Amino acid sequence: MSNVIVNRVKEFLFRFPPFSFLSDELLESVAKEVELMYYAKGEYMFHKGDPAKPHFFVLKEGSINLTEEEDGKQQIRDYCDEGDVFGVLALLGKRPYVLNGFAAEDSLVYAVPVAVFDKILKENSQVSLYFAAGFAAGQVVIRTDLSQSQKARSLFRDPSTDHGLSVFSGKGKINFSKQVLHCNLGDTVRHAAQLMQEKGVGSIAILNHEGFPQGIITDKDFRNRLVAKGLPYSTTVEELMTSPVITMHIESDFPSLYLTMIKNRIHHLILTEDGTDQSKVMGILSDHDVFLSQGNSPAVLINALMNTWNIQEMASIRNRAEALLQYYLENEVSIDFVSSIISEVNDVIIQRAVVLAKKKYDSAYPEEITQIPFSFLSLGSEGRQEQLLRTDLDNALVFEDVPEEKLNQAKAYFGEIAQEVINILVSCGFHTCPSEVMASNPKWCQPLSVWKDYFSHWINLPDQKSLLNATIFFDFRRVYGNKTLVEKMTDHVYQTIEVRKTFLSFLAKNALQNPPPLGFFRNFIVENSGDHQDKFDIKLRAMMPLADAARLLVLSHRIVGINNTFRRFEKLAELEPKHKELFLEAGKAYEIFMRLRAIEGIGNGNSGRFISPGSLGKLQRQLLKNAFSPIHQLQEVLAIRFQTDLIQD
Repeated sequence: MSNVIVNRVKEFLFRFPPFSFLSDELLESVAKEVELMYYAKGEYMFHKGDPAKPHFFVLKEGSINLTEEEDGKQQIRDYCDEGDVFGVLALLGKRPYVLNGFAAEDSLVYAVPVAVFDKILKENSQVSLYFAAGFAAGQVVIRTDLSQSQKARSLFRDPSTDHGLSVFSGKGKINFSKQVLHCNLGDTVRHAAQLMQEKGVGSIAILNHEGFPQGIITDKDFRNRLVAKGLPYSTTVEELMTSPVITMHIESDFPSLYLTMIKNRIHHLILTEDGTDQSKVMGILSDHDVFLSQGNSPAVLINALMNTWNIQEMASIRNRAEALLQYYLENEVSIDFVSSIISEVNDVIIQRAVVLAKKKYDSAYPEEITQIPFSFLSLGSEGRQEQLLRTDLDNALVFEDVPEEKLNQAKAYFGEIAQEVINILVSCGFHTCPSEVMASNPKWCQPLSVWKDYFSHWINLPDQKSLLNATIFFDFRRVYGNKTLVEKMTDHVYQTIEVRKTFLSFLAKNALQNPPPLGFFRNFIVENSGDHQDKFDIKLRAMMPLADAARLLVLSHRIVGINNTFRRFEKLAELEPKHKELFLEAGKAYEIFMRLRAIEGIGNGNSGRFISPGSLGKLQRQLLKNAFSPIHQLQEVLAIRFQTDLIQD
C-alpha cells in the first residue's frame, strides 16, 4: 500500500473502537495489512457453518445483514453499519460462522488479518475488554440496539456536562426539615412505623441514649427488609435500619450536601451539630427538599405560575423550566415524562395569558360578546405535547357561532384576545410562527362553522396546500376554554372522513414524501444548499415521517383524545397485534429523535432542528441510524394499506 492509502485506512479505523484504543504506531501496522474488499448487492460474504476466515471485518461503506434460514426464508438477525466490527469469532478459537453474511447494498469492507491483531489482543486490555463485552452480551456485531432505551438515553448526554449539577450551582443555603422524626435503639419497627404514619413522612432517624444518630429507616426499608422477608413487627429498629448513618454538618453548603447524596446513592441525609454521628441531630435533607429549595420542581414551577400575573415573572419561571428540562435530559429521565411536564408548564402559561387578555379587553365589549364560549387551541408539536423547546408558536381560536349582526364584533373581540395572548407568549420567550399559523391571524380565529368548512375543504379537496394544513391542524388540542366546541370539531372531522375515505390515501401519499433519511451507502441525507448545507434536518427527515404516519393511522382507527406521537404508537400496538413490534419501535425511535433535538437545541441555543452528522459520536450515529429503520417499514405498511400507488400526482 502507498502511504496515502495507509493513512486513509488509519483515519477511518481510528474513528471506531477498538481501533481508537491503539497508538498511532500500532494502528499503522494494522492499516498496512488491511485488505479492501467489494461485495455487490445480494452477494454473500460467508455462509453459516463455513470455517472462519483468517481475518475479521470492518464495514467501510454500505450495509451487511447477518441472516439465518428459518422456515425456508432468510431472517435478519443483525445488521452492520459503518464502522461495525463483525466476523470476530475468528479471534476466539476460529469457530465456524454462526450466521450468513449478506450484502444488502453494494458494500466496501476492510478485512483485518487475525494474525496482525493477535499480539494487540493479548497486550491491550482495552481491546480485549471491548471484544469480551460484545461476546458477553451475545452480540455478533458490536453495536447499540434501539430497544436498549436506557442506553439510548445515556448516549446523547454531553460528556462535557456535569450531569445535572449545573442546575444546582452556587453556595446558597438549602431549605430542609429541622423537625427530625426519631425513635430510640430498642424500639420496635411497629412503633417506628406508627410514628411515620402519624407525621406523614417517609423516614425516621434512630438515636442512642445521647441523642446521636445511629441509623435511619425509610419506607423502602420497610418494604424490602421487613415485609419482603416476612419479619414480625416486634423486630427492633436496629435490625432494620441502615447503619452507620451518613451525616453532614448543619452549616454545609448545598453543593457539598447534594454531592454527598449523589455519591452515596441516598435519598435522605442527616445533618448534625458537628457533621459526625457523634453529635446531636439538627435536621434532615431529602431529595425532595433538593428540588423544592432550588425552585425547579415541576410542582413548584407550576404553583409559581398559578400564583402570578406578572409577565416578567412568568418568563423567568419558563426559563427555570428550561433548566429543569436540561437536568432531565442529562439525567436520562423518560421523554414521556419530560414532555408531559414541559407541556403542562406551557399550558399554564397559555391559560394565564388568556385570562390576562380577557381582563384587559372585557371591559371594552358588551357582556353578550365577552360571554361567547370559545377555545384556545394548540396545534402542531405543542398540540401533540412534544414542544420541549420554545420554538415557533402554532395555535388557533374557535368560538361559538353567533347571529350575523354580532359576528364582526365577536371577531374583533377574539382578535384582540388572540393578539394579546401571542404578545405574552413572545414575552415569555416563544417565537412567532413564520407562516402565521397563530390565533392572532384572523384566518385562524373563527367561529365553529368556519372551522367545519375549513376541515371539509381540506378533506374533500386534498391538494398539496390542504394536506399541509391537515398535518398542522389535525393535531389540535384544547388548552383553554369550552370543551364542547372542540368535541364538535373532532366529530366533524371523523364524519367527513367517513364519507370521503379516499382522503386517507391522499394523506398517506403525502406521508411518503420524506423517504428514510439514509442515502447511498447508508450516509445521512443532508441539506445540499442554503444556511444549513451539509446538516441533517432531524424534523423533516426523521420526526415528520413518524408523526405523519401515527396521525394517519390514528385517523383511520377513529381514535379520539391521543395526540402525542409515541402514545399514538402505543395505542396502535394494542389495536394491531400484527404490527405491535413495529409500532413500539417507531415510538421508541420518535422519543430518541425528540431527545436528540432537545439536547442539540439547548446546547446551541436554537431549535435543534439541523444537526451536523460529523458532530455525533460513533455510538450516537449508529443509534440514530438504527432508529431510522421503523420509518422505512412504516412507509411500506402505509403504501400497501392505503394503495398510494393508485393516487395520481
